[in-house]
Amino acid sequence: MGFIRLVVFGFIGLSVIYLSVSVYSRSVRKERLEKQFDADHPDGAPDAREAFVAEGMQAYNNSIRPKLIGLVYIVPTVVIGIIVYTINAN
Repeated sequence: MGFIRLVVFGFIGLSVIYLSVSVYSRSVRKERLEKQFDADHPDGAPDAREAFVAEGMQAYNNSIRPKLIGLVYIVPTVVIGIIVYTINAN
């Protein structure tokens, strides 16, 4: 029973962390793209800026960074599994 609670609450906790890191990473990337456009185009055409940011976010979605954020689930699960195995093996 305790193991099931650990799995459920662990998954909920890791999901909150994953969502937080994912939203933060996307917002930082979007802000960086907006600042880059503003620096390169001081006249600031709004339609061009939105297109530039959308294209940059599409490139971000296809990059490795969003996939690496998924390690938030894998690394703690593996570490806890190793700890549980080590404790029970002795």
